[in-house]
Amino acid sequence: MSLPPKFTGHRVLFSPPSTTSESLSPHTIEFYVDYVCPYSIKLFNTLQTTVFPHLESNPPSSPLTFIFRHQIQPWHPSSTLTHEAGLAVLRLTSSSQPKFYAFSAALFAAQKSFFDVNVVNETRNQTYRRLAKIAADSTGLDEEAVYGLLAVPNRPAEDGSLNVGNGVTNELKVLVKMARLVGVHVSPTVIFDGVVANEISSSWTKEQWVEWIGKNVV
Repeated sequence: MSLPPKFTGHRVLFSPPSTTSESLSPHTIEFYVDYVCPYSIKLFNTLQTTVFPHLESNPPSSPLTFIFRHQIQPWHPSSTLTHEAGLAVLRLTSSSQPKFYAFSAALFAAQKSFFDVNVVNETRNQTYRRLAKIAADSTGLDEEAVYGLLAVPNRPAEDGSLNVGNGVTNELKVLVKMARLVGVHVSPTVIFDGVVANEISSSWTKEQWVEWIGKNVV
């Protein structure tokens, strides 16, 4: 599935030294993850800390794009809020991939603090406040700017609407629609060139990823 330009920061591209991103259509690995899923953190951390650095030093034989896909799991009530925070960071960094991934790494590191028992006594805006601080600490963004995109007002809109949403609600709707179109349910789920790669596990090591990429990205 294509990626709208405003979500470019979700993409990481690795190209062989002899090519450019325009010279060949890249293979694509889309990984659907939930910020409060204990299995998603395993896959994300392996990619971010070992696989991506390996590919930077040892480029694949053909261009390869990784795309972070937001897989909101509604049985985790804070899932929506955490993914909204990711979209706020993306909005404020002009689609900067490094800052989005830096925030994602920091948020996954703080994952347990957004599990059910740790948010049940917070208001929605209090959770947003904690997320805004993580964003500021991990990316250097202004905490109030992040919070401003996330906070929900406590009064009706001018037209009387009570479901007013926040500054990233429309972006969130687009991403939810995109995930529904491909029918993803389990987090994490990996899709390679448009087909679900069921063999890929959240527990895969760097070596397993490198071996699989070597066989498939040709």
